[in-house]
Amino acid sequence: MYVCGPTVYDVPHIGHGRFALAFDVLRRYLEFCGLEVDYVSNVTDIDDKIIARANAEGRSSSEVASEFEAAWWEAVDALDVARPTHDPHATAYVAQMVETISELVDRGVAYETSDGVYLSVEKVPGYGLLARQSLESLRAGERVEPGEEKRSPLDFALWKKAKPGEPTWDSHWGPGRPGWHTECVVMSLDLLGDGFDIHGGGIDLSFPHHENERAQAVALGREFAQHWVHNGHVRVGEAKMSKSLGNFTSLTELLESTDGRAYRLLLLRSNYRSPVEVTPETIADAEEALARLDSLARRFGLGSEVASTKLADAEAAGADPVALSAFVEHMDDDLDTPAALADIFDMVRRANTSADRGDEAGADTAAITVTVLCGALGLKLRGGREEIDPDSAVLVRERDAARASGDWSRADLIREQLQGAGWVVEDGAEGTRLHR
Repeated sequence: MYVCGPTVYDVPHIGHGRFALAFDVLRRYLEFCGLEVDYVSNVTDIDDKIIARANAEGRSSSEVASEFEAAWWEAVDALDVARPTHDPHATAYVAQMVETISELVDRGVAYETSDGVYLSVEKVPGYGLLARQSLESLRAGERVEPGEEKRSPLDFALWKKAKPGEPTWDSHWGPGRPGWHTECVVMSLDLLGDGFDIHGGGIDLSFPHHENERAQAVALGREFAQHWVHNGHVRVGEAKMSKSLGNFTSLTELLESTDGRAYRLLLLRSNYRSPVEVTPETIADAEEALARLDSLARRFGLGSEVASTKLADAEAAGADPVALSAFVEHMDDDLDTPAALADIFDMVRRANTSADRGDEAGADTAAITVTVLCGALGLKLRGGREEIDPDSAVLVRERDAARASGDWSRADLIREQLQGAGWVVEDGAEGTRLHR
């Protein structure tokens, strides 16, 4: 699986977090089902925006890229997104990009101009496939600006000849740098080979970026991705969230105030292809739902050891086979995570209800199933039995006695004492529960 990664010229916004989480869920589900996933996600560390920021701030492009790549990985880790198997950098592949562009020129599908080398899209059979439009339809209304040497307005740069103040590499066409659309086709075919399974990214990359990648592979006579997967936008009101619109919230800002798992849960509530609105209200609602899951995990002393279970071992771990089958059916239906989550929360209710009425076997089965399925979605619950200090344990016993005798004032006073000591206090059928 190849997923287009970030262009590291600024801190990542929560839309970037969505693509990272969407493909993390896909990857984890495939692994849950027993597949081995070779996951490649690149880092674009040379680009017009990186160069512009570097020049504006009097720094080198590599300094800008290094700073914001570090911010990217910090956010990825905070979201508990598994690192890719490979994270190739554009600057490490320039020599191979030059070779690829040379081959396209030799095949007669690319041509040199005074400012670079361009691919002639008219010479690529089926151009426009990912846009679901014909070449004629895409060309309608487009025109080459006066002074441009491009043969068609849809032709795109494979190589950009050197300009003052830009980093450059040597090539057959003089010093310059590769165009953005060339890096991913070169890296994906190098690391995954012809006919790899999945190529993904945000829906805004479908055209022209992914179409232009595909066009180069077709022009080279190479078999490219078998399946294309695109996640929807994060929206603010009626507009998508983007840096260019100035309406983005950085992942750093979000994660300073929100558990990254709540953002994952919020996104799981929508199909990965659908637009999703992220607001304080939707985040707060996701946090409440997450608290219910964590509460279940604490009540039953379950944690990451169950969450790491694979589908083949889930029944042996105590999960409900009917619920497992339903989960797989939902996920195999174009990753229907909203339906999968609805079933998970039904199991939460079942676990608590069974425990309250003394059905320990039924409660344990439901609780284990919840933890296993959340783990398959990358949603690690915080359970386990926390060590309670002797003084707090005494207060718990006193509070339970006060509640049993109907001394609610005393019970409330003890709750405040426990909260003052840093505990979160919950009431259950078995009495007072504490966690941090």
